[in-house]
Order: sequence, then structure tokens, then C-alpha cells
Amino acid sequence: MNFNFDLLLIPIGYLIGSVSFAVVVSKCMCLPDPHTYGSGNPGATNVLRTGNKLAAALTFLGDALKGFVAVVLARMILGSDSLTSTLNSWILCSVVIAVFLGHLFPLFHGFKGGKGVATACGILFGINWILGLATLSTWLIVALFMRYSSLAALAAAIFGPIYFVFLFGFQPMGIALVVVCLLLIWRHRNNITNLLAGKESRIGAKKVVQSIQSEEG
Repeated sequence: MNFNFDLLLIPIGYLIGSVSFAVVVSKCMCLPDPHTYGSGNPGATNVLRTGNKLAAALTFLGDALKGFVAVVLARMILGSDSLTSTLNSWILCSVVIAVFLGHLFPLFHGFKGGKGVATACGILFGINWILGLATLSTWLIVALFMRYSSLAALAAAIFGPIYFVFLFGFQPMGIALVVVCLLLIWRHRNNITNLLAGKESRIGAKKVVQSIQSEEG
């Protein structure tokens, strides 16, 4: 039985996702480990609590790029029809889930990862730029009017798979995006509790870093 080497894209995707740019950028810029302050979440929002906006921006960009690169690399190897052809589509779906799981549970950082917002954004742009733009616009609209970063992330996560179905119909990738959506919602369970209790901090609210325990990142 011949081994399908395209399957190696799945563990490669996980390894790409396992690079936590919050940790990497913090080390390079001599900042504290993001696991040790604020929410303890290695994401752009938590890095921003150091007051270093450049570090936060680089963290978001890096986490988004790894999702984008993993998907685009897989699509280049699998072929342009990888969204629709049966086997290649499922391999691509597995890569999407693998890179996202890599971010949530990174092998290189003790399996203590972020919440996946930036990586999910990169994944969506890797699938289709219109899909990514539509989902990002949803985040921006909710964030602008509601002033809750976590609520904006949850709304974008829910609408992402819906936009995909609208653009491409019912394809296996839609199932993969639902899995990503559910994982992202699960990672935001504390934020959901805080939102329901009216305790979630709004975008732009100033708090002492050590007092913030749950926030989107």
C-alpha cells in the first residue's frame, strides 16, 4: 500500500500552529512571558497589556500569518481544486483544524496556547480573501459598536462558517470551520461568563494588568 505523502501536511500544519508568536515576540523584545501576567493568555491582547503596541501588533500578525501560510502551503501542494475534490478537500480540512489546534495546544510551549482569533483570521484569508474580509468586517463592526473584543470574536467565529456556505455551498471545509468555531467559543468560555455577568472589560478600558483575569487574545 502506497503512503500518501500529502498526509504529512497535517502534522506540518500542527507544528506551524505550535509557534506561539506572543512568546517569541516577547522574548525577542525582552518582555515578560505572556503566561505570567494579565489573563495569562499568549495572545496579542495580553501582550498589549505591557504597553508595547508594536509587540502586540507583531504577535497578531505572526499568529495570523501562520494560519494563512499553513492553508496556502497545503492548497499549493494539494492543487487548486483542494476545496472541492474529495480526498484533497478532507486533507485540507485536517490541516485547518491541525494548525488551529497547534495554536491552542502548542507543542513548543507546554501546550499552553492562545484563544485562536488571529490564527482563525489567517486561516479564513488562506481559504479565500473575500471570506476573510467578510469575517474580519464582522469583527470590526461588533467591536466598534459593542466595544467588546471577545463578543466581536465570538460573532466573527459564528458568521465565518455561514459566509463560507454562502460563498461555496455545502463543502467539507464548512465542517472544518464549524469545528474551529466551536473550539474558539470553548476557549472563550470565561469571556462568555463575564459577558453574561456584565463583568467583561470593554475595548479601551484601562485596568491594572494584574487584576484582569479573562480577556480575548
